[in-house]
Amino acid sequence: MSAKLQHVLCVDDEEDILDVARMCLEMVAGLQVSCCTRGKEAIERVRDINPDLILLDVMMPDMDGPTTLHELRKIPLLETTPIVFMTARVQASEIAQYLALGASGVVPKPFDPMLLSEQITKLWKEFHER
Repeated sequence: MSAKLQHVLCVDDEEDILDVARMCLEMVAGLQVSCCTRGKEAIERVRDINPDLILLDVMMPDMDGPTTLHELRKIPLLETTPIVFMTARVQASEIAQYLALGASGVVPKPFDPMLLSEQITKLWKEFHER
């Protein structure tokens, strides 16, 4: 049996997206949600947050999602933590590229607030069934 998903770290430079994601994941799925607005902030805080899953925006200023993912994977605590990209770039070739980089899945933006917790839960289960 897989571990229970309890804590999600959301990383996005748009605070309104963080607010909606937090509300959806907390209220619908009953998850604890921590938020960061920059990749660098996530890297600095992730050890203290210790998330079960990271929801990571692809397009952010300063440090984009793929670079952030690469840096997060250098942290021993996060070597196997599922990291899911959120992006409007969801062509098949783009999704394949994200998965090749080590992402565990992709949530299309804009996401449906009513379906976000279901999408995250599904990706969590798929990750643990591998």
